Amino acid sequence: MERTHIWVIGGDQRQSILAGLLREDGHRVHTLGLGEEEAEGPDLDGIGEAHCVIFPLPAQQPEGWVYTPLSPLRLSVEQVLEHMQPGQLVCGGLLTPRFLHQAQALNLRVIDYYAREELTLLNAIPTAEGAIQLAMERMPTTIHNARIWILGFGRVGQALAVRLRALGAKVCILARNPAQRALARSLGLEAEPIRGMGEWLHCPHLVVNTVPAPLLGVEELSALREGAWVMDLASEPGGVDHPAAQALGVPVVWARGLPGKVAPHTAAEYLKDTVYHIMEELGV
Repeated sequence: MERTHIWVIGGDQRQSILAGLLREDGHRVHTLGLGEEEAEGPDLDGIGEAHCVIFPLPAQQPEGWVYTPLSPLRLSVEQVLEHMQPGQLVCGGLLTPRFLHQAQALNLRVIDYYAREELTLLNAIPTAEGAIQLAMERMPTTIHNARIWILGFGRVGQALAVRLRALGAKVCILARNPAQRALARSLGLEAEPIRGMGEWLHCPHLVVNTVPAPLLGVEELSALREGAWVMDLASEPGGVDHPAAQALGVPVVWARGLPGKVAPHTAAEYLKDTVYHIMEELGV
């Protein structure tokens, strides 16, 4: 790829490492919201000349601020976008309708890189490895022979299930889609419909949710066996009623952003390649 001018705005260690990888490839890179600046205010001079502006994953917090966990800087999405020029490329992850509307209203080209198949497929690998690491740290037993139920059988559910099974876990997939249940069975896993899952929840030692929808409420949490716990891998809004879990004494770990925590360098490489694919496709 030709050398270009790229801005990396906000994010965790993934974005910090991404900026370094882009520089190693010879691009001119400007960073903001990654901990290197003071909190007085952002310097957005020159962003209008960038070939691509990369927001983090997630790009935006519910209050409208850019996600900047490494920096005290408070930076609004609108503030950044208004300094850009029509036709510029904006890439971000888990873009909200609000973000998309703001960018499109300014005639910016906006792409959600987290909606790209190549990234979701690869990101599932460090997510699965991180989930297994968490399970090993918290469980009083081995993964081998543990009964683990996974809600949902998308990219993350698939990557996690086959690895758990390879470690000797007894894995059951709970999924709405009959094709996903058939795929699970073809891989040697158990599978049941997610509807009526209360009938099955007395069995597992661990329930892993991968679906960003409210699936585990009072009824479902009450059905869990004593000592069972829940790991939620879903993005906002997650899949667990946390007040209900607390009232019932069910331990819940909401393990969001695992790629950036357990394998930030690998996650950054995946993100870099995906952004390159987007830029090549759009001729940037």
